[in-house]
Amino acid sequence: MEDRIFITAMGSISAIGNNTDKHLSSLLSGKTGITYAKHLHTIHKNDFPFGEIKLSNQQLIEKLNLPKENYSRTSLLALWAVAQLLKNASLKPDAKTGLISASTVGGMDKTEQHFHDYQDGEFLDFAKQHPLGYATEFVANKLNFKAYRTTLSTACSSSANAFILGSRLIRSGMLEKVVVGGVDALSAFTLNGFNSLMILDKGHCKPFDAERKGLNLGEAAAYLLIESETSMKKSGRKPLAELKSGANVNDAYHQTASSPEGYGAYSAMKNALDQANLNIEDISYINAHGTGTANNDLSEGAAIQRIIDKHNIPFSSTKAFTGHTLAAAGALEAVISVLCLQNQFMPASVNYNIQMPELEIAPITKTITNKPIKNILSNSFGFGGNNSSLIFSKADF
Repeated sequence: MEDRIFITAMGSISAIGNNTDKHLSSLLSGKTGITYAKHLHTIHKNDFPFGEIKLSNQQLIEKLNLPKENYSRTSLLALWAVAQLLKNASLKPDAKTGLISASTVGGMDKTEQHFHDYQDGEFLDFAKQHPLGYATEFVANKLNFKAYRTTLSTACSSSANAFILGSRLIRSGMLEKVVVGGVDALSAFTLNGFNSLMILDKGHCKPFDAERKGLNLGEAAAYLLIESETSMKKSGRKPLAELKSGANVNDAYHQTASSPEGYGAYSAMKNALDQANLNIEDISYINAHGTGTANNDLSEGAAIQRIIDKHNIPFSSTKAFTGHTLAAAGALEAVISVLCLQNQFMPASVNYNIQMPELEIAPITKTITNKPIKNILSNSFGFGGNNSSLIFSKADF
């Protein structure tokens, strides 16, 4: 029998909290983290709200007890979340512990800050922080991950795919446990890119609302420890949830848009259900990708409507709490899904008001606490049609 895989520890930082307890409190109270930016340097600072983490780089450096150097915010956020996880797990990485981290912008914040210095031949050291894998190596070196580490980048499905790769490495016998997750910091590059696509909301985003105008960008780092049942029992750690399955498909419909019919989204959800040997009626709640853009919500909404058929499966998007955190989104929403399973609640889709005329379904608008939750389907869909769905289940130990 194939060894089951469990989540046994988590670490996270986002606009709604610097640890998982604060994330739980914000979700239960309906407190969004979307505000105007204090730390992001951009001419659009007052044009758009963001899911910005409240701590400055200097505060992160001091709280992490790091030497005073010029760190990328991406590296600092990743170190914060992984260090939190290791502390929660009482874990020291060994020869069977891997690290899989995802990112889309890497050290772009430092590149932006020092680009003109580089042109002038000054302060060239920032360039080593630019690659996507730098933050992974930074964390691995600081926290002593020596067995295996790699970086994934598949747009907004990146950290969801870290779960899929991590589980394969465990089931192959190469590793016993893997820290999986992702990190992205806000940058002017990201802001300008999304603004050029005209998919940013100048107010608070409204996922699945008929009058949605776009997304709010956010930043976050979120990591979870996945390990085999054998490893978990050997360590004495208690399961927070089970990673039941994970599926990735690519519909390659368009560079930045999903197919209006949601073919890729549907296939990802269907494949995840099939891998888990579950039917859609076994799913208690769907954590939707739900960005608030016209294309995503129509495409994903059509796919969710098709997959749930006549079953009344509650769904919502939590991006109105955190903003869209890009490569970190899948892992951040995995943390949220595990919190939902542990505390038996379904978070509301805040800011939703008006039914989309193209759909017969609508997200839940109030936090649900009076229904049992056993299995959660969590979606992460990225540019280029890279679609991933994960299923998390209540640990039956």
